Amino acid sequence: MKTEIHRAESRGFADHGWLKSNHSFSFASYHNPERMGFGLLRVLNDDVVEPTRGFDTHPHQNMEIVSIPLSGSLRHKDSEGNKTVIRKDDVQLMSAGTGVLHSEFNDSDQDLVNFLQIWILPEKLEIRPRYDQGEFSEKERKNQLQLVVSPLDKDADGIKINQQAYFSLLDLDKEHGLSYKLYHPDHGVYLFVIEGSVQIDHENLKTRDAIGIHESSSFEISASIDSKLLFIEVPMSQ
Repeated sequence: MKTEIHRAESRGFADHGWLKSNHSFSFASYHNPERMGFGLLRVLNDDVVEPTRGFDTHPHQNMEIVSIPLSGSLRHKDSEGNKTVIRKDDVQLMSAGTGVLHSEFNDSDQDLVNFLQIWILPEKLEIRPRYDQGEFSEKERKNQLQLVVSPLDKDADGIKINQQAYFSLLDLDKEHGLSYKLYHPDHGVYLFVIEGSVQIDHENLKTRDAIGIHESSSFEISASIDSKLLFIEVPMSQ
């Protein structure tokens, strides 16, 4: 098993006033040649947006974009006619394909919104843009993996992505553990600790730390305190 550790404090950071963003990988003005992605995972931004503020209409093309609110609510609008609000326990996917314009704003005039924005390189290029969104019960990830994103061509739970990628959420109680078995042996898993403290392969990971794992078909994880985790399993190459 090969691993790479990304500590929370090693992430890139941008403060735009209305937006505070931590970048797990190179993004915008943050460039780190050692942090260009993990397999086909290209972006993982941990964004906090001020009330009523947000991202004005902008384009995307040939990218799979997953948004996971951790707190607050995010208002989405796109050129395909989708107008929605996503909240904690929702997962949103926008398959940009041949091109789409969209905006996203904090839907509250009082509260911050904190969400993870994740970009995955697509399996097929120049497909028609597609939108998907789902609500996932917190109780269904209590000490068990909850599959929230899975490939378009697979009969599996979760909203559908144009890539052989799998996203799972897990709320792991103190002193509990489990084994993560990869869907494909050639994939890798980027595990992001949303909050808490866990141990993997003798490494201790705390809130907003991450570990990339590949060349392994499974691994064990245990929690020293109550923890919330995101698993992003992706092909390591196209």
